[in-house]
Amino acid sequence: MPSGTSGTSGTSGTRRGHGEGTIFKRADGRWVAQLSLEGGKRKSYTAKTRQEAQRKLAEARRDYEAGLPVADDRLSVGRYLATWLETMQPPVVDRRTWERYEQMVRLHLAPEVGTVRLSQLSGQRLQVLYAAKLAAGLSTTTVHHLHSVVHKALEAAVRLGIIARNVADLVDAPPIRSREMHPLTLAQVQALFAVLARTQDRLEALYILAVSTGMRQGELFALRWADVELDGGLGSDGGASPVLRVRRSLQENQLGLVFKEPKTRRSRRQIALSEPAVEALRRHRVRQHEERLLLGAAWGTNEMGERLDPSCHDLVFCSALGRPLRPSVYRRRLPRLLELAGLPRVRFHDLRHTCATLLLAARVNPKVVSEMLGHSTVAITLDIYSHVVPDMQQDAAAVMGAMLMTSLVG
Repeated sequence: MPSGTSGTSGTSGTRRGHGEGTIFKRADGRWVAQLSLEGGKRKSYTAKTRQEAQRKLAEARRDYEAGLPVADDRLSVGRYLATWLETMQPPVVDRRTWERYEQMVRLHLAPEVGTVRLSQLSGQRLQVLYAAKLAAGLSTTTVHHLHSVVHKALEAAVRLGIIARNVADLVDAPPIRSREMHPLTLAQVQALFAVLARTQDRLEALYILAVSTGMRQGELFALRWADVELDGGLGSDGGASPVLRVRRSLQENQLGLVFKEPKTRRSRRQIALSEPAVEALRRHRVRQHEERLLLGAAWGTNEMGERLDPSCHDLVFCSALGRPLRPSVYRRRLPRLLELAGLPRVRFHDLRHTCATLLLAARVNPKVVSEMLGHSTVAITLDIYSHVVPDMQQDAAAVMGAMLMTSLVG
């Protein structure tokens, strides 16, 4: 037995029972604690001091006796996360989700805690990591997502028996600070629409539809003419009215442009179209037809002159060559239009906020607005647009007051 050997139970030369351990000092001065497991297996833990080795052995024995998985002291966080990412490859999760996982690991986890032993990763270490990322300028949303990835990865390690507990459960993720929205007023919307008409912007209908329906940019870019009924679809009341159906969304990731099904049942929805939206779409369809006639066979082909994938056909909003719009490129068009209209710079997503704010301010039922936006519950709608709710409550109080006064007078 090596120099400095001491058993925690049993005698020298006696085979140790399950759950028993030993501690000895290596030639390099490091201390090693070993725990005997079933099947002749052992788990080893290295330490700088005998006291640390005893602590590790005691923790391992405690987990073993409690029926918990015994931690592997040699596996690093970086090695484990690399393996975990491999197991999470599509189709386990969709490509965009996996890319978000990979980015979190590559940019934030591997450089900071990659060399830490997985068994030694602590809640305090994670808390310090999150605080450092916030201090470095990362948004609360990004750090919150970082915590979600850590928690998911460690939860898998617990299920596989690699570690005994998920230390991410001990840490409070930083609350997400809501990104300030900048909805346009009705007068500002009218100014924007006037610029669209004056400049004869080929995507005029895109912006009108964004404001009037509250659709997300990806949903608009994936919209097909087959999803639009300008001459009237069957409404819920049995009558015919112009409608469109949201059935997919266009996303941009490392592989390029991908059409995806809506994530939730509520996101897959039908939206009634206003008269200005219908007229804008009619003008857009005529303009698009003229572009197709002008290009002929070149319409709807890629840079190599090859026909695009069928998923790209029949798009309502596409480039002048019939190709899908790249969100990263066309996102820069709106600021130029706003500048021409003398309006403050807002994001494309703020057009969605504009739709909701205008409708709620006009006393449209929040449930209807929620369904238009594709929110999973009306509570989400009311939470996001709580700045509009006080005025609605004041109106309700005024109505109640008028009814009560009438009854008292009567």
